[in-house]
Amino acid sequence: SVEMQAPKLLWLKENLREICWDKAGHFFDLPDFLSWKATGVTARSLCSLVCKWTYSAEKGWDDSFWKMIGLEDLIDDNYSKIGNLVLLPGAALGIGLTPEAARELGLPSGIAVAASLIDAHAGGLGVIGADVRGHGLTCEGQPVTSRLAVICGTSSCHMGISKDPVFVPGVWGPYYSAMVPGFWLNEGGQSVTGKLIDHMVQGHPAFPELQAKATARCQSIYAYLNSHLDLIKKAQPVGFLTVDLHVWPDFHGNRSPLADLTLKGMVTGLTLSQDLDDLAILYLATVQAIAFGTRFIIETMEAAGHSLSTLFLCGGLSKNPLFVQMHADITGMPVVLSQEVESVLVGAAILGACASGDFTSVQEAMARMSKVGKVVFPEHADKKYYDKKYQVFLRMVEHQKEYSAIMNGS
Repeated sequence: SVEMQAPKLLWLKENLREICWDKAGHFFDLPDFLSWKATGVTARSLCSLVCKWTYSAEKGWDDSFWKMIGLEDLIDDNYSKIGNLVLLPGAALGIGLTPEAARELGLPSGIAVAASLIDAHAGGLGVIGADVRGHGLTCEGQPVTSRLAVICGTSSCHMGISKDPVFVPGVWGPYYSAMVPGFWLNEGGQSVTGKLIDHMVQGHPAFPELQAKATARCQSIYAYLNSHLDLIKKAQPVGFLTVDLHVWPDFHGNRSPLADLTLKGMVTGLTLSQDLDDLAILYLATVQAIAFGTRFIIETMEAAGHSLSTLFLCGGLSKNPLFVQMHADITGMPVVLSQEVESVLVGAAILGACASGDFTSVQEAMARMSKVGKVVFPEHADKKYYDKKYQVFLRMVEHQKEYSAIMNGS
Protein backbone atom coordinates (compact mmCIF):
# COMPACT_ATOMS: atom_id res chain seq x y z
CA SER A 1 0.00 0.00 0.00
CA VAL A 2 1.13 3.55 -0.67
CA GLU A 3 0.41 4.25 3.01
CA MET A 4 3.45 2.18 3.98
CA GLN A 5 6.78 3.91 4.53
CA ALA A 6 9.29 1.38 3.16
CA PRO A 7 8.20 1.86 -0.49
CA LYS A 8 8.18 5.64 -0.02
CA LEU A 9 11.71 5.55 1.37
CA LEU A 10 12.89 3.37 -1.51
CA TRP A 11 11.33 5.82 -3.98
CA LEU A 12 13.19 8.71 -2.34
CA LYS A 13 16.48 6.84 -2.55
CA GLU A 14 15.97 5.90 -6.20
CA ASN A 15 14.59 9.24 -7.40
CA LEU A 16 15.83 12.00 -5.08
CA ARG A 17 19.09 10.57 -3.78
CA GLU A 18 21.31 13.64 -3.91
CA ILE A 19 18.82 16.35 -2.96
CA CYS A 20 16.92 14.39 -0.31
CA TRP A 21 18.09 10.92 0.62
CA ASP A 22 21.77 11.68 1.24
CA LYS A 23 21.01 14.89 3.18
CA ALA A 24 18.20 13.69 5.44
CA GLY A 25 18.93 13.38 9.15
CA HIS A 26 15.66 11.70 10.10
CA PHE A 27 12.58 10.26 8.43
CA PHE A 28 9.35 10.67 10.40
CA ASP A 29 5.74 9.64 10.11
CA LEU A 30 3.51 12.69 10.69
CA PRO A 31 2.58 11.87 14.34
CA ASP A 32 6.24 11.36 15.26
CA PHE A 33 7.25 14.48 13.36
CA LEU A 34 4.76 16.52 15.42
CA SER A 35 5.98 15.11 18.75
CA TRP A 36 9.59 15.81 17.69
CA LYS A 37 8.71 19.41 16.83
CA ALA A 38 6.96 19.74 20.22
CA THR A 39 9.71 18.23 22.37
CA GLY A 40 12.91 17.91 20.35
CA VAL A 41 12.85 14.16 21.15
CA THR A 42 13.38 11.84 18.18
CA ALA A 43 11.74 8.84 19.88
CA ARG A 44 9.16 7.11 17.72
CA SER A 45 5.74 5.78 18.66
CA LEU A 46 5.32 2.02 18.53
CA CYS A 47 2.00 2.66 16.73
CA SER A 48 3.60 4.34 13.71
CA LEU A 49 6.53 1.97 13.42
CA VAL A 50 4.53 -1.24 13.80
CA CYS A 51 1.71 -0.19 11.46
CA LYS A 52 3.67 1.58 8.73
CA TRP A 53 7.37 0.70 8.97
CA THR A 54 7.58 -3.14 9.42
CA TYR A 55 8.85 -2.78 12.99
CA SER A 56 8.15 -5.68 15.36
CA ALA A 57 7.05 -4.87 18.91
CA GLU A 58 8.76 -8.08 20.05
CA LYS A 59 11.90 -8.23 17.88
CA GLY A 60 12.50 -4.65 16.75
CA TRP A 61 13.90 -3.94 13.27
CA ASP A 62 14.71 -6.76 10.88
CA ASP A 63 18.10 -6.12 9.26
CA SER A 64 17.49 -8.73 6.54
CA PHE A 65 14.37 -6.93 5.29
CA TRP A 66 16.09 -3.59 4.76
CA LYS A 67 19.04 -5.31 3.03
CA MET A 68 16.68 -7.29 0.80
CA ILE A 69 14.92 -4.18 -0.55
CA GLY A 70 18.09 -2.10 -1.00
CA LEU A 71 17.79 0.20 2.02
CA GLU A 72 20.60 -1.32 4.07
CA ASP A 73 22.02 2.16 4.77
CA LEU A 74 19.13 2.69 7.22
CA ILE A 75 20.71 0.07 9.50
CA ASP A 76 23.71 2.38 10.05
CA ASP A 77 24.12 3.96 13.48
CA ASN A 78 21.51 1.63 14.98
CA TYR A 79 18.66 2.87 12.78
CA SER A 80 19.07 6.45 13.99
CA LYS A 81 17.37 7.89 10.89
CA ILE A 82 14.12 5.96 11.35
CA GLY A 83 14.09 5.40 15.11
CA ASN A 84 16.09 3.55 17.74
CA LEU A 85 14.09 4.67 20.77
CA VAL A 86 10.54 3.32 20.48
CA LEU A 87 7.87 4.14 23.08
CA LEU A 88 4.37 2.91 23.78
CA PRO A 89 1.59 5.40 22.93
CA GLY A 90 0.96 7.61 25.97
CA ALA A 91 4.55 7.48 27.25
CA ALA A 92 5.94 10.89 28.22
CA LEU A 93 8.45 12.45 25.81
CA GLY A 94 11.46 14.21 27.30
CA ILE A 95 10.61 17.13 29.57
CA GLY A 96 7.50 18.04 27.61
CA LEU A 97 6.85 21.07 25.43
CA THR A 98 10.04 22.99 24.62
CA PRO A 99 10.11 26.76 25.26
CA GLU A 100 10.20 27.41 21.49
CA ALA A 101 7.22 25.13 20.74
CA ALA A 102 5.35 26.53 23.76
CA ARG A 103 5.87 30.06 22.46
CA GLU A 104 4.55 29.15 19.00
CA LEU A 105 1.51 27.36 20.45
CA GLY A 106 0.76 29.95 23.12
CA LEU A 107 1.14 27.38 25.91
CA PRO A 108 3.37 27.08 29.00
CA SER A 109 6.58 25.17 28.40
CA GLY A 110 7.01 21.78 30.04
CA ILE A 111 3.44 20.56 29.42
CA ALA A 112 3.54 16.78 29.04
CA VAL A 113 3.66 15.49 25.47
CA ALA A 114 2.82 11.86 24.77
CA ALA A 115 4.16 9.37 22.29
CA SER A 116 1.57 9.51 19.54
CA LEU A 117 -1.03 7.49 17.68
CA ILE A 118 -2.01 7.59 14.02
CA ASP A 119 -5.25 9.58 13.61
CA ALA A 120 -7.66 6.67 13.09
CA HIS A 121 -6.01 4.75 15.92
CA ALA A 122 -6.58 7.72 18.22
CA GLY A 123 -10.25 7.63 17.21
CA GLY A 124 -10.42 3.95 18.06
CA LEU A 125 -8.80 4.59 21.43
CA GLY A 126 -11.27 7.41 22.07
CA VAL A 127 -14.39 5.22 21.70
CA ILE A 128 -13.60 1.55 22.20
CA GLY A 129 -13.13 1.61 25.99
CA ALA A 130 -16.31 3.47 26.97
CA ASP A 131 -18.29 2.30 30.00
CA VAL A 132 -21.51 0.90 28.46
CA ARG A 133 -23.32 -0.11 31.66
CA GLY A 134 -27.04 0.61 31.63
CA HIS A 135 -27.55 0.70 27.87
CA GLY A 136 -28.74 -2.87 27.34
CA LEU A 137 -25.78 -3.83 25.18
CA THR A 138 -24.47 -7.38 24.81
CA CYS A 139 -20.89 -6.14 25.02
CA GLU A 140 -21.51 -4.98 28.63
CA GLY A 141 -20.74 -8.48 29.86
CA GLN A 142 -18.09 -9.19 27.23
CA PRO A 143 -14.39 -8.32 26.94
CA VAL A 144 -13.35 -5.21 25.03
CA THR A 145 -12.30 -7.52 22.18
CA SER A 146 -16.01 -7.87 21.27
CA ARG A 147 -16.05 -4.24 20.11
CA LEU A 148 -15.19 -2.89 16.66
CA ALA A 149 -14.33 0.78 16.32
CA VAL A 150 -15.20 2.28 12.93
CA ILE A 151 -13.62 5.65 12.23
CA CYS A 152 -15.59 6.93 9.27
CA GLY A 153 -14.87 10.12 7.37
CA THR A 154 -13.44 10.66 3.88
CA SER A 155 -12.38 7.02 4.17
CA SER A 156 -13.10 4.48 6.91
CA CYS A 157 -10.98 2.34 9.23
CA HIS A 158 -12.24 -0.69 11.16
CA MET A 159 -10.21 -1.29 14.34
CA GLY A 160 -10.59 -4.58 16.21
CA ILE A 161 -8.37 -5.80 19.03
CA SER A 162 -7.57 -9.28 20.36
CA LYS A 163 -5.55 -10.83 23.19
CA ASP A 164 -3.77 -13.15 20.75
CA PRO A 165 -2.68 -12.39 17.18
CA VAL A 166 -5.37 -12.99 14.54
CA PHE A 167 -4.37 -13.07 10.89
CA VAL A 168 -7.23 -11.83 8.70
CA PRO A 169 -6.97 -12.01 4.88
CA GLY A 170 -7.10 -8.51 3.38
CA VAL A 171 -7.07 -6.82 6.79
CA TRP A 172 -3.88 -5.20 8.08
CA GLY A 173 -2.14 -6.55 11.15
CA PRO A 174 -2.04 -8.07 13.62
CA TYR A 175 -0.01 -5.26 15.22
CA TYR A 176 0.95 -5.65 18.89
CA SER A 177 0.16 -2.71 21.21
CA ALA A 178 -0.41 -0.43 18.21
CA MET A 179 -3.62 1.07 19.63
CA VAL A 180 -4.41 -0.41 23.06
CA PRO A 181 -1.30 -1.57 24.99
CA GLY A 182 -1.24 -5.31 25.52
CA PHE A 183 -3.68 -6.07 22.70
CA TRP A 184 -3.13 -7.02 19.07
CA LEU A 185 -4.77 -4.73 16.50
CA ASN A 186 -6.35 -5.62 13.17
CA GLU A 187 -7.13 -2.69 10.89
CA GLY A 188 -9.65 -3.04 8.07
CA GLY A 189 -10.47 -0.18 5.78
CA GLN A 190 -12.56 1.24 2.96
CA SER A 191 -10.54 3.52 0.71
CA VAL A 192 -13.38 5.96 -0.01
CA THR A 193 -16.59 6.40 2.00
CA GLY A 194 -17.53 10.00 2.79
CA LYS A 195 -15.83 11.08 -0.42
CA LEU A 196 -17.87 8.53 -2.39
CA ILE A 197 -21.14 9.84 -0.97
CA ASP A 198 -20.11 13.38 -1.93
CA HIS A 199 -19.13 12.17 -5.41
CA MET A 200 -22.46 10.45 -6.05
CA VAL A 201 -24.56 13.32 -4.71
CA GLN A 202 -22.64 16.22 -6.25
CA GLY A 203 -22.43 14.56 -9.65
CA HIS A 204 -26.19 14.11 -9.96
CA PRO A 205 -28.19 16.46 -12.26
CA ALA A 206 -30.53 17.31 -9.36
CA PHE A 207 -27.70 18.53 -7.11
CA PRO A 208 -28.28 22.28 -7.76
CA GLU A 209 -31.94 21.84 -6.80
CA LEU A 210 -30.89 19.98 -3.65
CA GLN A 211 -28.48 22.76 -2.71
CA ALA A 212 -31.12 25.45 -3.19
CA LYS A 213 -33.76 23.63 -1.14
CA ALA A 214 -31.34 22.72 1.67
CA THR A 215 -30.12 26.33 1.86
CA ALA A 216 -33.70 27.62 1.99
CA ARG A 217 -34.33 25.39 4.99
CA CYS A 218 -30.97 26.22 6.62
CA GLN A 219 -30.08 22.51 6.51
CA SER A 220 -27.07 20.57 5.31
CA ILE A 221 -27.67 18.75 2.03
CA TYR A 222 -27.55 15.42 3.89
CA ALA A 223 -30.07 16.45 6.53
CA TYR A 224 -32.35 17.52 3.68
CA LEU A 225 -31.84 14.24 1.81
CA ASN A 226 -32.62 12.24 4.94
CA SER A 227 -35.88 14.13 5.46
CA HIS A 228 -36.73 13.79 1.75
CA LEU A 229 -36.28 10.02 1.97
CA ASP A 230 -38.72 9.97 4.87
CA LEU A 231 -41.24 11.81 2.68
CA ILE A 232 -41.03 9.39 -0.25
CA LYS A 233 -40.78 6.09 1.64
CA LYS A 234 -44.59 5.74 1.92
CA ALA A 235 -45.58 2.72 4.07
CA GLN A 236 -42.32 0.81 3.82
CA PRO A 237 -39.10 1.40 5.78
CA VAL A 238 -36.68 3.86 4.14
CA GLY A 239 -34.15 1.16 3.27
CA PHE A 240 -36.64 -0.63 1.02
CA LEU A 241 -36.50 2.24 -1.51
CA THR A 242 -33.40 0.61 -3.04
CA VAL A 243 -34.98 -2.77 -3.81
CA ASP A 244 -34.00 -2.36 -7.49
CA LEU A 245 -30.90 -0.18 -7.07
CA HIS A 246 -27.58 -1.69 -5.99
CA VAL A 247 -24.10 -0.15 -5.66
CA TRP A 248 -20.64 -1.71 -5.38
CA PRO A 249 -18.68 1.09 -3.66
CA ASP A 250 -15.07 0.45 -4.70
CA PHE A 251 -14.74 3.43 -7.04
CA HIS A 252 -11.14 3.74 -5.81
CA GLY A 253 -10.26 0.06 -5.42
CA ASN A 254 -10.83 -2.25 -2.45
CA ARG A 255 -8.62 -2.10 0.62
CA SER A 256 -10.40 -4.68 2.83
CA PRO A 257 -11.10 -7.52 2.73
CA LEU A 258 -10.26 -8.14 -0.96
CA ALA A 259 -7.12 -5.95 -1.10
CA ASP A 260 -7.67 -5.39 -4.82
CA LEU A 261 -6.84 -1.91 -6.05
CA THR A 262 -8.04 -2.75 -9.58
CA LEU A 263 -11.71 -3.01 -8.57
CA LYS A 264 -14.09 -0.33 -9.83
CA GLY A 265 -17.47 1.01 -8.73
CA MET A 266 -20.71 -0.48 -10.05
CA VAL A 267 -24.35 0.67 -10.09
CA THR A 268 -27.21 -1.48 -11.34
CA GLY A 269 -30.86 -0.43 -11.57
CA LEU A 270 -30.51 3.02 -13.18
CA THR A 271 -33.46 4.68 -14.91
CA LEU A 272 -33.92 7.84 -16.99
CA SER A 273 -35.12 9.73 -13.93
CA GLN A 274 -32.99 12.72 -12.91
CA ASP A 275 -35.18 14.30 -10.23
CA LEU A 276 -34.61 14.83 -6.51
CA ASP A 277 -36.27 11.51 -5.64
CA ASP A 278 -33.76 9.72 -7.88
CA LEU A 279 -30.84 11.55 -6.23
CA ALA A 280 -32.10 10.71 -2.75
CA ILE A 281 -32.45 7.01 -3.56
CA LEU A 282 -29.00 6.87 -5.18
CA TYR A 283 -27.59 8.52 -2.04
CA LEU A 284 -29.36 5.89 0.09
CA ALA A 285 -28.03 3.02 -2.05
CA THR A 286 -24.49 4.41 -1.71
CA VAL A 287 -24.76 4.63 2.09
CA GLN A 288 -26.07 1.07 2.15
CA ALA A 289 -23.20 -0.13 -0.06
CA ILE A 290 -20.67 1.32 2.40
CA ALA A 291 -22.46 -0.47 5.24
CA PHE A 292 -22.42 -3.73 3.27
CA GLY A 293 -18.67 -3.23 2.84
CA THR A 294 -18.36 -2.96 6.63
CA ARG A 295 -20.41 -6.16 7.00
CA PHE A 296 -18.06 -7.88 4.55
CA ILE A 297 -15.06 -6.82 6.65
CA ILE A 298 -16.75 -7.94 9.90
CA GLU A 299 -17.61 -11.36 8.49
CA THR A 300 -14.04 -11.81 7.26
CA MET A 301 -12.64 -10.84 10.68
CA GLU A 302 -15.03 -13.22 12.45
CA ALA A 303 -14.17 -16.08 10.10
CA ALA A 304 -10.51 -15.57 11.04
CA GLY A 305 -11.16 -15.68 14.80
CA HIS A 306 -12.55 -12.36 16.03
CA SER A 307 -15.81 -12.38 17.98
CA LEU A 308 -17.61 -9.06 17.51
CA SER A 309 -20.97 -7.90 18.86
CA THR A 310 -21.02 -4.08 18.90
CA LEU A 311 -19.93 -1.24 16.61
CA PHE A 312 -18.46 1.98 18.03
CA LEU A 313 -18.67 4.68 15.35
CA CYS A 314 -16.88 8.01 15.25
CA GLY A 315 -15.79 10.53 12.63
CA GLY A 316 -17.77 12.85 10.39
CA LEU A 317 -20.10 10.23 8.92
CA SER A 318 -21.18 9.13 12.40
CA LYS A 319 -23.00 12.48 12.64
CA ASN A 320 -25.37 11.31 9.88
CA PRO A 321 -28.33 9.40 11.44
CA LEU A 322 -29.08 7.54 8.18
CA PHE A 323 -25.48 6.32 7.89
CA VAL A 324 -25.57 5.10 11.50
CA GLN A 325 -28.96 3.36 11.20
CA MET A 326 -27.96 1.62 7.96
CA HIS A 327 -24.80 0.28 9.63
CA ALA A 328 -26.88 -1.06 12.50
CA ASP A 329 -29.53 -2.62 10.23
CA ILE A 330 -27.12 -4.11 7.69
CA THR A 331 -24.60 -5.56 10.19
CA GLY A 332 -27.30 -6.56 12.69
CA MET A 333 -25.23 -4.97 15.46
CA PRO A 334 -26.02 -2.06 17.78
CA VAL A 335 -24.02 1.10 17.15
CA VAL A 336 -22.57 3.11 20.03
CA LEU A 337 -21.91 6.82 19.44
CA SER A 338 -19.60 8.74 21.71
CA GLN A 339 -20.78 11.62 23.87
CA GLU A 340 -17.88 13.62 22.49
CA VAL A 341 -18.26 13.72 18.70
CA GLU A 342 -14.57 14.34 17.97
CA SER A 343 -13.32 10.98 19.24
CA VAL A 344 -9.91 11.33 17.59
CA LEU A 345 -9.30 14.28 19.91
CA VAL A 346 -10.49 12.21 22.88
CA GLY A 347 -7.94 9.56 21.96
CA ALA A 348 -5.20 12.20 21.80
CA ALA A 349 -6.33 13.60 25.17
CA ILE A 350 -6.18 10.08 26.67
CA LEU A 351 -2.54 9.85 25.60
CA GLY A 352 -1.79 13.28 27.06
CA ALA A 353 -3.48 12.37 30.34
CA CYS A 354 -1.26 9.29 30.58
CA ALA A 355 1.90 11.26 29.79
CA SER A 356 1.00 13.84 32.47
CA GLY A 357 0.51 11.13 35.10
CA ASP A 358 -3.19 11.81 35.60
CA PHE A 359 -3.81 8.15 34.82
CA THR A 360 -1.54 5.20 35.38
CA SER A 361 -2.52 3.33 32.19
CA VAL A 362 -4.16 3.85 28.82
CA GLN A 363 -6.88 1.37 29.81
CA GLU A 364 -7.76 3.38 32.93
CA ALA A 365 -7.86 6.61 30.93
CA MET A 366 -10.05 5.02 28.24
CA ALA A 367 -12.62 3.85 30.80
CA ARG A 368 -12.72 7.25 32.54
CA MET A 369 -12.60 9.59 29.55
CA SER A 370 -14.77 7.79 26.95
CA LYS A 371 -18.52 8.34 27.42
CA VAL A 372 -21.48 6.81 25.60
CA GLY A 373 -23.63 9.47 23.94
CA LYS A 374 -26.25 7.45 22.08
CA VAL A 375 -26.98 3.83 21.20
CA VAL A 376 -28.71 2.93 17.92
CA PHE A 377 -30.16 -0.57 17.68
CA PRO A 378 -30.81 -2.47 14.43
CA GLU A 379 -34.31 -2.95 13.05
CA HIS A 380 -34.30 -6.75 13.11
CA ALA A 381 -37.62 -6.91 11.23
CA ASP A 382 -35.76 -5.74 8.11
CA LYS A 383 -33.04 -8.41 8.33
CA LYS A 384 -34.38 -10.61 5.51
CA TYR A 385 -34.40 -7.67 3.09
CA TYR A 386 -30.82 -6.67 3.88
CA ASP A 387 -29.63 -10.28 3.69
CA LYS A 388 -30.98 -10.39 0.12
CA LYS A 389 -29.31 -7.11 -0.80
CA TYR A 390 -26.06 -8.41 0.70
CA GLN A 391 -26.27 -11.45 -1.59
CA VAL A 392 -26.57 -9.09 -4.55
CA PHE A 393 -23.66 -7.01 -3.17
CA LEU A 394 -21.33 -10.03 -3.08
CA ARG A 395 -22.54 -11.22 -6.49
CA MET A 396 -21.68 -7.83 -8.05
CA VAL A 397 -17.97 -8.13 -7.36
CA GLU A 398 -17.92 -11.67 -8.72
CA HIS A 399 -19.58 -10.39 -11.89
CA GLN A 400 -16.99 -7.62 -12.16
CA LYS A 401 -14.19 -10.20 -11.97
CA GLU A 402 -15.95 -12.24 -14.68
CA TYR A 403 -16.19 -9.19 -16.95
CA SER A 404 -12.49 -8.47 -16.38
CA ALA A 405 -11.57 -12.08 -17.24
CA ILE A 406 -13.59 -11.85 -20.47
CA MET A 407 -11.96 -8.57 -21.51
CA ASN A 408 -8.44 -9.72 -20.62
CA GLY A 409 -8.82 -13.19 -22.14
CA SER A 410 -7.24 -14.17 -25.43
